[in-house]
Amino acid sequence: MNWDQIEGKWKQYSGKAKTKWGKLTDNDMATLSGKKDQLVGLVQERYGIAKDEAERQVNDWGNSFSDDNAAQRDENARRDKSRGAGSV
Repeated sequence: MNWDQIEGKWKQYSGKAKTKWGKLTDNDMATLSGKKDQLVGLVQERYGIAKDEAERQVNDWGNSFSDDNAAQRDENARRDKSRGAGSV
């Protein structure tokens, strides 16, 4: 999933971000509005880590949604295929 999609659905994804980075507040989530660079900065600041490590964590987190979406598409395709197998 590209970051524009995450930004567009930030209300959905902000809870997942807060779960991953528990030191971020609800106010932080609202202020970020899905801006990747701001999330990187807050993760770096709150966790006292280097910028490249914060970027890696944020990128890995964002990429995990692509994996979730691909797995869901695969499951839907298997389900659709199995439904069609018994049809005549």
